[in-house]
Amino acid sequence: MQHTTRPTLQGTFGMVSSTHWLASQSAMAVLEDGGNAYDAAVAGAFVLHVVEPHLNGPAGEVPILLAPAGGEVRVLCGQGVAPAGATVAHYQGLGLDLVPGTGPLAAAVPGAFDAWMTLLRDHGTKSLADVLAYAIGYAEHGHPPVERMTETVGTVRELFETEWTSSAAVYLPDGRPPRPGVPFRNPALAATWKRLLAETAGAGDREARIDAAREVWRTGFVAEALVRQAGRPTLDTSGARHTGTLTAADLAGWSAHYEAPATYDWNGWTLCKAGPWSQGPVLLQQLALLPDELPRYGSADYVHLLVEGCKLAMADREAWYGDAAGADRVPLDDLLSPGYNAARRALVGDKASFDLRPGSPGGRAPRLSAHARVAAVEGEGLDALGVGEPTVAKSPTSPVPGEPEVTADGGTRGDTCHLDVVDRWGNMVSATPSGGWLQSNPVVPELGFPLGTRLQMTWLEEGLPNSLTPGRRPRTTLTPSLALRDGVPVMAFGTPGGDQQDQWQTHFFLAVALRGRVRGGLDLQGAIDAPNWHNDSFPGSFFPRGMRAGSVTVESRMPAEVVEGLRRRGHDVTVGEAWSEGRLCAVARDPETGVLSAAANPRGMQGYAVGR
Repeated sequence: MQHTTRPTLQGTFGMVSSTHWLASQSAMAVLEDGGNAYDAAVAGAFVLHVVEPHLNGPAGEVPILLAPAGGEVRVLCGQGVAPAGATVAHYQGLGLDLVPGTGPLAAAVPGAFDAWMTLLRDHGTKSLADVLAYAIGYAEHGHPPVERMTETVGTVRELFETEWTSSAAVYLPDGRPPRPGVPFRNPALAATWKRLLAETAGAGDREARIDAAREVWRTGFVAEALVRQAGRPTLDTSGARHTGTLTAADLAGWSAHYEAPATYDWNGWTLCKAGPWSQGPVLLQQLALLPDELPRYGSADYVHLLVEGCKLAMADREAWYGDAAGADRVPLDDLLSPGYNAARRALVGDKASFDLRPGSPGGRAPRLSAHARVAAVEGEGLDALGVGEPTVAKSPTSPVPGEPEVTADGGTRGDTCHLDVVDRWGNMVSATPSGGWLQSNPVVPELGFPLGTRLQMTWLEEGLPNSLTPGRRPRTTLTPSLALRDGVPVMAFGTPGGDQQDQWQTHFFLAVALRGRVRGGLDLQGAIDAPNWHNDSFPGSFFPRGMRAGSVTVESRMPAEVVEGLRRRGHDVTVGEAWSEGRLCAVARDPETGVLSAAANPRGMQGYAVGR
């Protein structure tokens, strides 16, 4: 049996995997109390807001993939839209050519809270008070903060002390960052959820109380505080103080909704992802680009093939993905069609490509932002240390691209969380909560959490699929996954990591699909533990939108002959730390035996799977 950092867990009652052990165990406690996968996921998600506030928050966003036992896979979209006042002209009138990476100008309509409430109302069985109890407990009584949270607060300490003083009130208790091993509390957040429960207690039955909570968020005291915060001048990454565009009407007019997933069939598997308003179809296209015969798993030829395919899929993401309908609709059928990908596959040669090469699905001409065209022509990083969303499995001082970069104006970006649950009835859910990080915006003093910054992923240039457009969702990197085998849901998985998410997930999925099994089930832990990599050969999705053409970053555990083989093929290889690429989570269910399994990433020593 292959040695792994941990076992792939197996059982028959329920399994949870998430990026923080307290969220995993809280979700498991809900399963033990008779709840289903959806109850458990909501409880775990609100705990993630408390224990990973540098990675997500209630005013962030979340795409959720759900597979009810015996039902259809659905996407629940918790990605809010650009406010009515968030026009390209408004931002250009402020002298901006990119949406700032922090501050209220970067805030979309918050989406996470309403999505979790919708999931709980429609698919859960527990009351709102039941699922919020764990988060309230940790916020009120404290939790031992993880090292990364402490480090993140330390990087923005000066900003909090001098500018974002409402954040200092929460995250600099006693004038210093939270300390590992010393319980950290967020009494303002606990008070928010307690007030929410009190205001909705008399609303009627379980569903009515949940809907009442959604109304409080959209039109009550929560909405009022969010709008007040958006109107406060705030220092952001532009170096100036700006107010946001979020209004009461924006909050009142948006709600989470269900969609059909984007899907692709590969070797008996069906992969389900959110649509092209997310990054999700990039994973599907990477599978569509694979030849019938693959090189030996893990070889230099194999890694080269996956990296080059990823570059083509990411170039198409840059040219085609966005939130559009009608004539501007993303041509996803063409992007995933056999003929189109056969032609794209022919572009993969023996040498690494340094070019950004979007295709022409259905004969349409690709459209790239001026920023992307400049990056592609120059063929070098616009900001080598500002590429992508950080993995936070690595030290903030690491030279490996994709790390947080801290500037005097608060230019630290956050990362993301992930959560997967499967229960004994076969319900399955995969969710990637993000945004609303403690380093994204000042804490709303009345609420205990900040606004998000997802609008930074849009372009301030008209006529692009991902142009900043009121009422449209910014194209997000958040991309949970569900995999079906012969039409039956068998695996839920995902990872934080911004632009790297569908790179790491593609390798993980292929590792599961191509390699052996353990104890009669999928080798989830072995696939998570396998040496991973990513490339930055396309404009990053986060301010300042950098690019490193031809780059590949690999873990030092990658065999030396593979690294040398990649360099011979012309890749600009950076060897990172041994356990630095990805924060994958996964759960699975064998439809024949009913056996459940789970695994979690050891990188960063924070994610855990639990189950029985």
